[in-house]
Amino acid sequence: MHIAIDITPLESGHKDRGTGSYTGLLIDALQKYESKHSYSFFTRKQKVPKNVDLVHYPYFDPFFLTLSLLKPKPVVVTVHDLIPLVYPSHFPRGIRGDLKWRVQKFSLKNARRLITDSIASKRDIQAITGFSESLVDVIHLAPAETFYPIKDRNVLLSVQKKYSLPDSFILYVGDVNWNKNVQGAVKAFDILTKTVFVKRLSLKATLVLVGKAFLDSNLCETQEINYLIRSLHLEEQVLRLGFVPEKDLVAFYNLATVYVQPSFAEGFGLPILEAMACGCPVVCARGSSLDEIAGPSIRVNASDISSIMDGILHAEKLSTSERTERIQKGYAWVKRFSWKKVASETVEVYEKALAGDRVY
Repeated sequence: MHIAIDITPLESGHKDRGTGSYTGLLIDALQKYESKHSYSFFTRKQKVPKNVDLVHYPYFDPFFLTLSLLKPKPVVVTVHDLIPLVYPSHFPRGIRGDLKWRVQKFSLKNARRLITDSIASKRDIQAITGFSESLVDVIHLAPAETFYPIKDRNVLLSVQKKYSLPDSFILYVGDVNWNKNVQGAVKAFDILTKTVFVKRLSLKATLVLVGKAFLDSNLCETQEINYLIRSLHLEEQVLRLGFVPEKDLVAFYNLATVYVQPSFAEGFGLPILEAMACGCPVVCARGSSLDEIAGPSIRVNASDISSIMDGILHAEKLSTSERTERIQKGYAWVKRFSWKKVASETVEVYEKALAGDRVY
């Protein structure tokens, strides 16, 4: 079987975001674990190679024209999530966005099968697009093999010094979109700084926010987060570091006291597994796809600031033995997810697409 894969996310602003990471890791995994097949690569500006059996578009944006209307070959599309369509009041699309969504939705009709990251996203896809359950395949993602416990203390100290990180900190990695609930994390952190536990131990609690969007002052979401931090007088205790290269990010997870993901909704939530793979206890919200991957995480209510604070405080107060036990459970849990499995299940989708009919 010869498959053509659209690698546009690797050559655009999505290179360092979720779709770019997924595309790169999928290609590496397919070539490593499914080498009995051959692969060609193209971008949206190029024509699809002619001598292929199937075309895979590993990304989909409802408000941008990411799919070709003409599909001379069988097509598989990865739709990571449709959160902007599930919560339209928080993701205004405008007239142009609405028109593009209509075009994108129409273009999906000629796909043979869809891949999505979670059961939660599959339910959303079915509800919004009307796709048959049997034609949408769930393939859980996995952290890259580069996320692991770092034993060399000098490596960790080097990264800690490079970014002026404190000895203990709470970590968040990701975007600033409404569904991520970063403001909830900041508000919970503010309450945490005022707890008896923190005051009694004279701890200087620090929240570290990692993600390119945190330094983009043109984004209204970033402006709102910055305003909240200022209004709570947390400028010295909340570090906004912007984009961090993966090599250093691995050390961040290793150094952090706890990783927090208080999202209202997620298509998957990969940082949770990355944190576990590095030996960092996780606090994450209940609901959406997070129920599928949370494992031994401390669960909280994303809509309840006190619940988020209690979850973080629980992680902060773990004894040495309790922390070790939770970390070991995290290691065991994350082994369920691998890119070898992702590659195998993706090829199974390709085979089903070639054997089956169109979606509609």
